[in-house]
Amino acid sequence: MSLLYRLRQFFAAVGGGISLDERVLAVQLLDPGELHLFERMPRFDQRHCLDVYHTLTRAGHDDSLLLRAALIHDCGKVADDGRTIPLLYYGLFVVMKRFAPALYRRAAGDGRGPLWPFGVHAAHERRAAQLAEMVGSPPELVTILCDYAERRVNERTAPLIWADERN
Repeated sequence: MSLLYRLRQFFAAVGGGISLDERVLAVQLLDPGELHLFERMPRFDQRHCLDVYHTLTRAGHDDSLLLRAALIHDCGKVADDGRTIPLLYYGLFVVMKRFAPALYRRAAGDGRGPLWPFGVHAAHERRAAQLAEMVGSPPELVTILCDYAERRVNERTAPLIWADERN
């Protein structure tokens, strides 16, 4: 990913709001537990998940389980105690994963004190699947999130990966 892409992504996250229509969409599409997971995310992660959803629908995808997965695929970025990863850490994650992946993995493996965001970030995709299962999401939706976390490409994860990479 280019620096320009990441800067665009950062400014979209900082300035992106959620419209009333999008809130209604989330309420209508998600089960109550999934809606709770969506609402726990900070606005910038909600915005990102909505952008992934919109990318999928514009591309013609109408599988409700795939679209629900898009809306909560980053819910694992919220720590068990409700803390959210500060936005400024995201730039650090990108730089470290690109230029110092061993250091990123080490920080994620520690995950204590000021390194807690690294641990949450590194595990967020698997955590999203676990959280979805905990709130009673259908097994098929949990499977989409598990497969997405493991990068198992199939008819449902391929479009989710594609849309996520564009947002």
